[in-house]
Order: sequence, then structure tokens, then C-alpha cells
Amino acid sequence: MSCMETRGVQSIAQCPAPLDKITSWRSRAAQIDALQAQCFSVIARCGCFMQAARRLNVKATQLRKQLAQLEKQLQCSLFSPSESGLVLSRDGLELHRQLTALAHERDLPVLEQPVVRLAVAETILHDILGRDLVALLRRNASARLDIITLDSELSLQAVSADVVVWMTGIGSPTPGPSFAVNVPRCLARLDYLPHIAKRYSRVAARPAGLDDLADFMLVQWQHDRQIDSFRPWNDLVDQRLAGVLQSHSYPLMLEMVRCSACIGLLPGYMSHFDRGLIGLPGLFSQPMQRQVWLAVNAEAEGDAQVQTIVELILGTFEERREWFL
Repeated sequence: MSCMETRGVQSIAQCPAPLDKITSWRSRAAQIDALQAQCFSVIARCGCFMQAARRLNVKATQLRKQLAQLEKQLQCSLFSPSESGLVLSRDGLELHRQLTALAHERDLPVLEQPVVRLAVAETILHDILGRDLVALLRRNASARLDIITLDSELSLQAVSADVVVWMTGIGSPTPGPSFAVNVPRCLARLDYLPHIAKRYSRVAARPAGLDDLADFMLVQWQHDRQIDSFRPWNDLVDQRLAGVLQSHSYPLMLEMVRCSACIGLLPGYMSHFDRGLIGLPGLFSQPMQRQVWLAVNAEAEGDAQVQTIVELILGTFEERREWFL
């Protein structure tokens, strides 16, 4: 007679345990430390140390240590070696059953994770923070993060969030969020230049003046039309009677520069983000600059999850400091 498979892992077939053994396992399961029981149960469900570690937001080595301590306490092996992943042993299968039964009997509540709302300028999310946010969520699969992209001053004024990363002109964090925040921190100062893909422009033929742009299509992200400091570029685009692409999508605009021999206005750090792109300095006499700001909702300053996000953002900008010099 074959027993049911444990959820998330391959279980082995076994015969029903005698009543005295079930009673013994029930007693042993009830005495297990809550943290060790949770670690074992998550490993059993996930069938993988790495995924279980992400679910619990701990290192895999720490999880293995917890399991080793539990096996030493119970004096048995809870998993059997298998090429297809972690497989519960007979003892492990019985322990998992009893822990599941105890959890149902006690009606233990699921620990709710607070939602952290992060509002961030779309270009900053795409170019700078995206990769590190993915890494954070890979480490902590139980997190609850609501990411809101800001693509205009209107969206910034309308949003409510715990952490806000936005952009302004030089010298002031205004206009900023409409709700109360702590003192804004300036994360970076960005210079903007027209950019082109290296593969579409030989060094000798790269535009050296505005007249040289006549042979190239210009691509503009619609959001940039609202930016006062981008007036030199916007005026150039507006004067065009042909050879202009307007895009409401930042990723599409960036892809057009990469792949369609277009020239677009991009942050000076773009050659670090994508080695295939190169800036075209000297085309405009007037600098085009913006600043990046970070602030925390005054009501959420003390929240540990919010501080984790803030530390991630500060760390990311510090690691990429050379991008903004």
C-alpha cells in the first residue's frame, strides 16, 4: 500500500506506521523548537535548500545547520539522497505529517508581511535599481513590495508611498511628494547627452555639431517634453519636419537607440549601463542636468522593512558612484 506524496517534494512509498509509532512521532513533533519546525516544513514543501532559504530570508548554510541540529536531536535522517532533489525519508515523511497535523489543530496564523510601497522614477528603476531589487526578492521570497513607477510630476503628486525616489531640476527637491516625508537626500546629479549606438556610428563620422544630426533620426521619450532643463533638445526635436520618433515607452525609446541608428537624449551614465552606447558631447552649449532625490514617508520611518529598501537604494547608488561623476 503506497502513502500519499508530500506536497512540494517527492516522497517514498511506505506502509502505514503502527499506532504506537504515530503516537511517538506526535509527541516528538510537539516538542520540536518552532524555528526548527518551520525550517524543516519549508524545506519539505520546497524540495530545495535554495528556494527554502529564499522563502525564509536566510542563508542556505544557516538552513542546513538548523536541519542538522534537528536530525541530531531526533537521531534520524529526515531526507534521503536523490538525483531529483530533496526526498523525505520515512522518518522525515512521518515528522512532516505530524507537524502538519499539529499546525491544523493549533490553527496557527500565517505571519503577514507588511507591504512596502516604493515609488521610483521610471528611468532610475529601469537603469539603476532594477537589478538589485530583483536580487533582494530572490533572497526573500516572503517579502511584499509594491513598486510604482513615476513618469511625470503629476504621478509624483498623486502617489502615496513609503519610499520615494524622484527627479527634479538642479538645486532643490521640489516639486516633491505631496505627503509628509523626512529630509530628502540627494542621491546623484545626472548630466544628459544625446546618445547613439557605437555600431551605427564610426568614430570619424559621429556628429560633431547640430547640423550633423540632419542625417539621423531623433527619438524622444514623451516624458522628457515636460522637463524645462531639456529645452535645447526639445526645441531641436520640435523643429524637425521629418526623422522624429516620439515614444511613450522608455524601454522602447532606449531600444530604438540601441538597434535603429537613432539618436536619443539619455543620462550620461548610459555608457556604463550599456557599453554599446556612446554619448555625443559638445552638441549643445547649455548643460542639461537633473538631480535624483530619496525620501521616506514620515509615518513609515521606523519600519524595518522600509529601512531595508532605503539601505538597498543607498547601497546601489554608492556602488555606482562612478556612473555619476
